[in-house]
Amino acid sequence: MSLTELIPDIRMLERADKLRLIQLLHVDLAQEEGIPLLSVDAEYPIWMPLEAFDAADTLLQMLQTNQAEP
Repeated sequence: MSLTELIPDIRMLERADKLRLIQLLHVDLAQEEGIPLLSVDAEYPIWMPLEAFDAADTLLQMLQTNQAEP
């Protein structure tokens, strides 16, 4: 079945089914390309800038340098 044959049926789908189709195609394409996707059961660390004192010092030094230059 070609895409042109599928389009009318896709347009008749309900919104939730269209979103599910998009998700299915996304996962299939990612798997074909070997791109790892996020897993629902996994935990992923998120970096927070809290207590990033070295970064704050670096930023302060850059700001002071920029202010000192004419």
